[in-house]
Order: sequence, then structure tokens, then C-alpha cells
Amino acid sequence: MTVKALAGIDEAGRGPLAGPVVAAAVILPDEHGIIGLDDSKKLTAKKRANFEADILEKTIYYIALCDESEIDSINILQATMLAMTRAAEGLSQRPDHILVDGNRLPKWDFQAEAVIGGDAIHPCISAASILAKEYRDRMMIAAAEKYPEYGWDRNKGYGTAEHMAALKKYGPTPLHRKSFAPVAQLELL
Repeated sequence: MTVKALAGIDEAGRGPLAGPVVAAAVILPDEHGIIGLDDSKKLTAKKRANFEADILEKTIYYIALCDESEIDSINILQATMLAMTRAAEGLSQRPDHILVDGNRLPKWDFQAEAVIGGDAIHPCISAASILAKEYRDRMMIAAAEKYPEYGWDRNKGYGTAEHMAALKKYGPTPLHRKSFAPVAQLELL
């Protein structure tokens, strides 16, 4: 099978207690010239930022999300699948095939395959991984300005000791995922 437009999709933010889940879809043109793409978690912040600038300039991409209320309403797995679907559907060019990082695919009408560890194997997924992480990280850093006590500029909404202590002291914000056990348990107290 010859693939003309291959897209990669990855997400950021499935595990945190606060903030959205973000998915990015990226189609790398044949002569994109972006060398060294890798899983965003393996890259330094500076390398991610440099790659992000190249990806935004040289690719076809779309970034989508599901916010906290959607996550609480349909659960994190379904919200992740919905964000991925939104990202794929938002591309200005319909992909002929999509590679999705992970072991599951959304229910959609795209030709696609799930690739475990795909963000370290396929450059198009690596690029999506970088865009999703950088976008979500910026959202959480901005949210930290409004809610500085939770340390989101450092922990990006994950359940670190600092975040958990603030959650117990100040309670949940509108950006917290009320369906996640650490937050839900506080709501019951």
C-alpha cells in the first residue's frame, strides 16, 4: 500500500489531576528536513521548543483537546479518543493513513493503526508528541498564574507531593478533574 499523506497522532495529559488532554495530528511533507525527532519525553525543553518551531513552520498539523468537564463527563480514555478524532478531522489535508501512538484507535473512518511506542519510532508521531506536550505545558504554565499554589508551572497538573498538599489545603479548582480519585475523594470530605 502506497501512502500519500501519512499522519501521526499523539496526546499529552492523560494522567494529570488538572487541565485538558491535548492531541496533535501531524503530516510531515516528504522534504520536511526536520532531523532527530523523538518522543517528547526524551527531549529537553529547549530541544522540544526548537523542534516545535520547525514542526509548526514545515508541516500540516492540528491541535485539539478535551477539557476537564468533558473528561469528567465521558472518562479520560474516551476524552483522549475524542481529542485524537478532533485533531485528525481538523487537518487541512485528509490523511490517507494515520499512525496513532498507543494500543487503541478511536472509532473513526480513517485508515489507521495503533503503534505502541510509536512516538520513538515514527517521526510523524514524534512531531505530534512534541506539539501536544508543548501546547499543554504552556496551558498549564498560564493556569499557574491564576492558581500559583498548585505549582502547575512545575508539575503540569500531575499529582506531585506539592500539588497534593495544595489540593488538600485549598481544594479543587475549576481546572481539576473531579472524576479522578484524588480529587473525588477530597470532594467527599
